[in-house]
Amino acid sequence: MNVEKIIKTNSEIPLKKRTIIHLALVSNKINEAVTNALKPFEISTQQFNVLRILRGQQEKPANLSTINERMVTKMSNTTRLVDKLLSKGYVNRTICQHNRRKVEIQITKEGLTLLNRLDGILYETEERVLRRFKETELIELNRLLDKF
Repeated sequence: MNVEKIIKTNSEIPLKKRTIIHLALVSNKINEAVTNALKPFEISTQQFNVLRILRGQQEKPANLSTINERMVTKMSNTTRLVDKLLSKGYVNRTICQHNRRKVEIQITKEGLTLLNRLDGILYETEERVLRRFKETELIELNRLLDKF
């Protein structure tokens, strides 16, 4: 990916600025690939992330703050995401009996079924996005990204 070609400039971009632009372009490309993979299922990447968090709870409910803490993309509209998943039948929401101010969210059987279908599709998407990388390069890339 040639950053200068993509942003259509002939002038040299300073290395740090070029790196930031490059990371943004790659991030957008990855987000676009995942969004396109999820589109036929009428689910956003954020909704998908919430479902994966709930599946990781292994049948234990989670509250909104737990979900928000674990989101890949931090956002303040977790309640709206859960509402959309609730309307699609992918989650249940209940009031905690011990603390009536606490709302508990749990993935439904339908939500688990959807995730099981999406697992293979997302695996294929990840493979396609990263096909040019060797395993050793991915290890090095992750090591470098961990510095953030």
